[in-house]
Amino acid sequence: MTETTMKKEQTKPGIMEKIQAFRKRYSESTLMAILVAFVIIMSFASDRFLTLTNIANLLRSTSIVGVAAVGMTFVIITAGIDLSVGSILGLSGVVAALFMTSGVPIFISVLGAILCGTLVGVIQGWVIHKGNVPPFIATLAGMMIIRGGVMLITGANMVSGLPKSFRSFATAEIAGLPAVFFIWVAVLVLGAFIAKYTKFGRNIYAIGSNEEAARLSGINIQKNIVAVYGFCAFTASIAGILFLIRLGNGLPSAGTGYEMDAVAAAVVGGASLAGAEGSILGTFLGAIIIAMIRNGGNLLGINPFILNIIVGSLIVIAVLLDQKSKKQGK
Repeated sequence: MTETTMKKEQTKPGIMEKIQAFRKRYSESTLMAILVAFVIIMSFASDRFLTLTNIANLLRSTSIVGVAAVGMTFVIITAGIDLSVGSILGLSGVVAALFMTSGVPIFISVLGAILCGTLVGVIQGWVIHKGNVPPFIATLAGMMIIRGGVMLITGANMVSGLPKSFRSFATAEIAGLPAVFFIWVAVLVLGAFIAKYTKFGRNIYAIGSNEEAARLSGINIQKNIVAVYGFCAFTASIAGILFLIRLGNGLPSAGTGYEMDAVAAAVVGGASLAGAEGSILGTFLGAIIIAMIRNGGNLLGINPFILNIIVGSLIVIAVLLDQKSKKQGK
């Protein structure tokens, strides 16, 4: 290898980092512009859109999917997918409800439910890496097993009779905004910190870019993959607690379809299914935009099936733009 070639090789990582940073800024700026434009349009289209009641309801409903989407973003960055998110959400809610109705203190019940859900994610991460099972298959099987288990232990019946002090959190507000929204903000801050400032965060981007190269550079692939799916299950479990708070009862079917909403928020927010790209801010904006489309459509009386078509089209467009940007970057 000549000296000139070596210099070119040494400059490649820096160039690629700049390209990725540009794509990230461009994606987030575009999403910001879309969000502002949508707010302006809806403020004229409906006089109820910018009311405090509607904003509170929008944030309350979006927070559940938004929390789960943070963990999903990490998984997608590694070029993986987790289809069990909705089932883990339902599992943690039911486990917490069963604990509380059995007389276990609220804090212990919530902590136990989150640990239970996180453990499921850790097991799935181990199966994916150690068993060399594709993430799609492993988590699809996990989705079915977990949902079946939840139905079995509850007899497919709702778990009711939760403590009033727990249920009262559903209407709790801070500065006029739902308290559950601030839990979402806390998870967003945690996710952004991990992604940007920790070794684990840097590792998942490296794994998503090229797993073999990451392994050769000394990154423990198994440890990081297990941690990624564990973290995704952790955020899904928190989302399950928020769903339990909102509903007031443990519902065995809770979270059905939420895995797709979490994927949609991450992908619309700029995460690439090919891996190595995605940001927590982008996922936040993606979740808010999707929620606003549905909320605005409901206020205007648009058929909800049409809204699903619109959201699905957004996902396709986001993936097409991602593929196009990759071709141009080659």
